[in-house]
Amino acid sequence: MVFGLGFVFLGIGSGSSGITDALQNAFHFGHASTGASISSLEHTTQKHPNDAQAWRDLATAYEAKQRTNDAVVALAQYTVLRPKDGDALTELAQQYTTQAQNDATQYSNLQAQIVGQMPAAEIFAPASTTPLGKAFSDPGALQDPIANAVQTNLQTQESDAYSGYTSALSEAEKTYQKLVKLTPNDPNAQIQLGQAAQNAQDTAVAIAAYTKFLKLAPHDPLAGQVKQQLKALKTAAKSK
Repeated sequence: MVFGLGFVFLGIGSGSSGITDALQNAFHFGHASTGASISSLEHTTQKHPNDAQAWRDLATAYEAKQRTNDAVVALAQYTVLRPKDGDALTELAQQYTTQAQNDATQYSNLQAQIVGQMPAAEIFAPASTTPLGKAFSDPGALQDPIANAVQTNLQTQESDAYSGYTSALSEAEKTYQKLVKLTPNDPNAQIQLGQAAQNAQDTAVAIAAYTKFLKLAPHDPLAGQVKQQLKALKTAAKSK
């Protein structure tokens, strides 16, 4: 069975129109292009590693080419040099989320390939307690070395994709936590942290962020959705 990895997208927060704004903002980052080539910008950052603007321009150039992994590296370096740039932190967190989405898609595709590579006989193999079932489970019997090699390679890629997915979600949450420290009374930052924490399955942080969001913006258009998410999270936390 293919396991689909999902994301929580409520919106951008106060004054937003919900999912439409979230998706639009997720693909329009940074500042206007400087017109410089990626190679020249890379050369500049290598020659001047403490040039914050060079890293910022490089990140924007990567984003324009949808090179998410490279954009994450450039933006992370920029935020080290400019830790109080809230817009850059938001952008970095969104890039981490895009990175996680890409890894989730790859993970699901690899699972489908793994199932597709399985012979029908393997999928519907006899019970392991039967003589034929024991033969199927015996590594030295009825095994196709080429098929096994393909399966092993796909499973390794699948594991890497899942690890990348969970790591990117965790980094997105950490980045939004930095943003919340900068702007603790910004409801947008709180709902973004709540979504990131929920996606990373960090229930305690998600509950705290959503609760703060409702306190700061009780009449926000997204308040109803946040209340539903909050109720579900609290119920899940009690069941654990």
